[in-house]
Amino acid sequence: MGSAAPAPPAVVLAVNGERYEAAGVDPSTTLLEFLRTRTPVRGPKLGCGEGGCGACVVLVSKYDPATDEVSESSVSSCLTLLHSVDRCSVTTSEGIGNIKDGYHPVQQRLSGFHASQCGFCTPGMCMSIFSALVKADKAADRPVPPAGFSKLTTSEAEKAISGNLCRCTGYRAIVDACKSFAADVDLEDLGLNCFWKKGSEPAEVSKLPGYNSGAVCTFPEFLKSEINASVEQANNALVPISDDGWYRPKSIDELHRLFESNSFDENSVKIVASNTGSGVYKDQDLHDKYIDIKGIPELSVINRSSKGIELGSVVSISKAIDVLSDGNLVFRKIADHLNKVASPFVRNTATIGGNIIMAQRLQFPSDIATILLAAGSTVTIQVASKRLCLTLEEFLQQPPCDSRTLLLSIFIPDRVSDGITFETFRAAPRPCGNAVSYVNSAFLARSSGGDHIEDICLAFGAYGADHAIRARKVEDFLKGKSVTSSVILEAVQLLKETISPSEGTTHPEYRISLAVSFLFTFLSSLANSLNEATEINVPNGSYMNGVTNGSVEHSPVDHLKADINDLPIRSRQEMIFNDEYKPVGKPMKKTGAELQASGEAVYVDDIPAPKDCLYGAFIYSTHPYAHVKGVNFKTSLASKKVIAVITAKDIPTGGENIGSTFPMLGDEPLFADPVAEFAGQNIGVVIAETQRYAYMAAKQAVIDYSTENLQPPILTIEDAIQRNSYFQVPPSLAPKPVGDYNQGMSEADHKIISAEVKLGSQYYFYMETQVALAIPDEDNCITIYSSTQIPEVTQNVVARCLGIPFHNVRLITRRVGGGFGGKAMKAIHVACACAVAAFKLRRPVRMYLDRKTDMIIAGGRHPMKVKYSVGFKSDGKITALHLDLGINAGISPDVSPLMPPAIIGALKKYNWGNLAFDAKVCKTNVSSKSAMRGPGDVQGSFIAEAIIEHVASALSVDTNTIRRKNLHDYKSLAVFYGESAGEASTYSLATMFDKLASSPDYQQRAEMVEHFNRSNMWKKRGISCVPITYEVRLRPTPGKVSIMNDGSIAVEVGGVEIGQGLWTKVKQMTAFGLGQLCTDGGECLLDKVRVIQADTLSMIQGGFTGGSTTSETSCEAVRLSCAALVDRLKPIKESLEATGTVEWSAIIAQASMASVNLSAHAYWTPDPSFSSYLNYGAAISEVEVDVLTGATTILRSDLVYDCGQSLNPAVDLGQEWASSQMRSMQRTLMAWSSTMAHGRTRSPRLTPSRSSSTSS
Repeated sequence: MGSAAPAPPAVVLAVNGERYEAAGVDPSTTLLEFLRTRTPVRGPKLGCGEGGCGACVVLVSKYDPATDEVSESSVSSCLTLLHSVDRCSVTTSEGIGNIKDGYHPVQQRLSGFHASQCGFCTPGMCMSIFSALVKADKAADRPVPPAGFSKLTTSEAEKAISGNLCRCTGYRAIVDACKSFAADVDLEDLGLNCFWKKGSEPAEVSKLPGYNSGAVCTFPEFLKSEINASVEQANNALVPISDDGWYRPKSIDELHRLFESNSFDENSVKIVASNTGSGVYKDQDLHDKYIDIKGIPELSVINRSSKGIELGSVVSISKAIDVLSDGNLVFRKIADHLNKVASPFVRNTATIGGNIIMAQRLQFPSDIATILLAAGSTVTIQVASKRLCLTLEEFLQQPPCDSRTLLLSIFIPDRVSDGITFETFRAAPRPCGNAVSYVNSAFLARSSGGDHIEDICLAFGAYGADHAIRARKVEDFLKGKSVTSSVILEAVQLLKETISPSEGTTHPEYRISLAVSFLFTFLSSLANSLNEATEINVPNGSYMNGVTNGSVEHSPVDHLKADINDLPIRSRQEMIFNDEYKPVGKPMKKTGAELQASGEAVYVDDIPAPKDCLYGAFIYSTHPYAHVKGVNFKTSLASKKVIAVITAKDIPTGGENIGSTFPMLGDEPLFADPVAEFAGQNIGVVIAETQRYAYMAAKQAVIDYSTENLQPPILTIEDAIQRNSYFQVPPSLAPKPVGDYNQGMSEADHKIISAEVKLGSQYYFYMETQVALAIPDEDNCITIYSSTQIPEVTQNVVARCLGIPFHNVRLITRRVGGGFGGKAMKAIHVACACAVAAFKLRRPVRMYLDRKTDMIIAGGRHPMKVKYSVGFKSDGKITALHLDLGINAGISPDVSPLMPPAIIGALKKYNWGNLAFDAKVCKTNVSSKSAMRGPGDVQGSFIAEAIIEHVASALSVDTNTIRRKNLHDYKSLAVFYGESAGEASTYSLATMFDKLASSPDYQQRAEMVEHFNRSNMWKKRGISCVPITYEVRLRPTPGKVSIMNDGSIAVEVGGVEIGQGLWTKVKQMTAFGLGQLCTDGGECLLDKVRVIQADTLSMIQGGFTGGSTTSETSCEAVRLSCAALVDRLKPIKESLEATGTVEWSAIIAQASMASVNLSAHAYWTPDPSFSSYLNYGAAISEVEVDVLTGATTILRSDLVYDCGQSLNPAVDLGQEWASSQMRSMQRTLMAWSSTMAHGRTRSPRLTPSRSSSTSS
């Protein structure tokens, strides 16, 4: 392919200053795969494989020998192909700081601001922040910042991580760490940290880890020398024959010679510039040849003239933003909109031309195509030897172009600003970042000295059409007209006839409404600008009033057209510290936070691959209920990579086809055999030599189904009720009614009968997908590394699956990259699949699920349908409530029988007078639903609030009046919760609620909300105060403390570190428990304690990690172990004290010589009289809704939580932030569905929303 020449040298790059050479590497290899498999680097993680989460972000630096300059940019390494960074330098989180060389200030500040919990996303966060610092500090036009700061602004700092997802922290602490580098920051505004004591110590930059620009070398000198030495040779070389399938034409002629060669095959050759499109349109097969067109100079041109700006097709979106930002009104508006497309690390490599080609060829719902269409852009394309200049509209309307059609450039005309109005709009799951628009639009209007429109262009896209369009009929109608209310109304009617989403488009009515809203907004604003006398209520004319940001006042005039998303983010925390049990109760930073920030913390997929390791990927059913008659594979490059396919037939003799179980509730099969009972059920596992080959090979599977003699699948709660398909709730778990419902209804003055509430599901979105590594051992033993919240149950199920004794299975879990309940039951399936494959093949097997597969099989939160009847007095006192509760459990019981008591328990936060219910746990042909953060409690609380709101609406009174009227006194609390109610002195909910809802601040804000709503037609606000009660149930837990001969301490607990700070609290408790032997109460022992990974053969009866109890029960088990050690060591301490002060090391040395047992184990069990208790909290949230688009923004949240005496206030504060975020976004966070109406699987897209917040 191409002209004969010597084979090219291997790919050469620097990784953290070290030289790496890769010869003969598969051209489809990504930079992330290379880093994780060919270098010691583990910081960049695979989170989504779409460039949408930021876990894989690295810094790529390029050297220009012509100018002797280095340019740096953050990139998504999961999309970046290895060959595209040839002669580049890559810096990862380990490269900016590590345990050996010292940590970077970014890592130290993230740790010190308590900004890392599970830690899986933290290395990517570090690199996004570091990249922003590098970019800002290179800006020559900015003043030199004060010592310790950078040139970064607070606004830029807040947006530095706009493309990085975190599921644990709630972002507040991360943003604080970012802002600490900004010279214009108010340090006093930053949150709780380890650098100064909030409220009692001054906040000074000198107390922060020192920052010096340029301290990290991003491009080593040796690589510069190599590049300079090879420049002349590269300039004279022809396009070479490639041994590794990667081609770099240096001209369009060379590209066409490649096209015309015999080896060019559209199915096996992929043309790339940045490869970011693969994050949207996944490759369905491997490619053995790639043509990189980024080296063709003509495609990188940037030409400015009086006529406009020409951008070469491979100019990056980020570069286009820089160019357009320094231009006229239209150019600047385009640049502003481009900043909302993708994320910074995607925009840095993604090209303008690639985006437009995807829009034309693949019907990608592009924002860029829409706004350039409105701007009157033209494109130059080349087909064979012929060049064509077309309007963008003409290009989009052509049949999809083939891969030989080359987009050369895009020209955006320069328009005189006088009389020009240009606006762009988009509605998406989140305002910026990787989220495809529901609808986008751009409008350009020209007027000439009068009050009428001379010319207008209206472009719409992403609404369900093949490509962006111009609304020609509406344009023709508006030309020459003055904009009046009647004209706007007529234009809207015409637009409704124009915007017609194609069949199968989700939410078509909403999309049409959005398009209408955007046009209405634009024309209304245009009317006011053309004719000030026109009386049209402008949709964008809302203002920010009153306290929107802490105690800062904003006048209506100052924020006439303010964008809420651009307001600074502020927060305030108030905590009560207690030194009585120090170091317990101290807000110390999370153990291992710096390791997490540097990327040195080891997760399951970070464990180096054992010799001869193989990799697996699930083949799953795409039908909800069907016989599986066979599995075959397409003829493709990827199918050639299949080594084996593991199915139910490969389960060892004596083993069981079991994938998960919950004690006493029921099992779920590992593999479908012979009937697939739901879409997403595992049918088999494809085994290949790399994880990428396994992913791709699984896509080649062709499954033969039959539905003969099978009933239709049960997909909904309604289906299950109709066909009487239920799981039974064991009597011991069934919640008990309260009082006499019929009597309560008879006492009611008003009744609401059979009202309905429906709740959807929610995906966990842990950053680390399901993963396990199984290593076969001698004597039918196996070691499994699993990311699981329940190591003990996982070990037991694997042993049952393999048909071997439990002691033959060693299951190890060091840390989990986010769980929220999702790393419980579903994690067992992956561990079992790996174990069966490893047993069968006698080789190690690793499985790390791709995000799509993980989303399809995960299950998630339980959907519910609730009917309620409620009776109440005229004063709002509720006398009776009855619920008909339908819970969609999916195909197996999982933990679903535990849902009714949890739902009813949360519902009981109010005194309903008399409470009755009928709960049905429905068995359906969908993936099993499972525990998810606050399982049942979130739904129960939501249902309770819906009922309270309904009652308040029926009586036309303030909702808080109804809430307060029906909060418990201690007497009714004891009736509803029994022994869990505890003592009267511990009931604090009513007091907390009154503190929030009855405070002058709340009343003032409520009045301001009313004033805002009276003053604004198109934006409305609401404020609500919600109480919550959570019933904590304690569980038996083991703990073990061992003191080494040097005085260091190893601690084991049954719980797993999933980001909740378990290890940190256990470490504090260990120091406290042994503190009686130290003069400082144990503070000196903190650095001596190490909590080690969960190991089922070392620590038995570990139970499960969940229910918000693991930390406290583990700490109690550790305290008991320490008490046993103190009893043994006290006599030795006392004997040594006769000679003076005794050091810890001396006590341990003497005890070792005296053969004292320095290891103690305890198994703590709760007192039968105190096995549960209640936690209380309350929150105020103020929200703004755009009634035209439905866009919702959380303006401010105030949280109050009674946690008793916190084991670690910093950790608990982070947990509260995160849980509040997850609860508030239950119904909006994940815009995806795993099943269509007929129950078949569909491809979920990574479109998580991130609500804006100005306080929390």
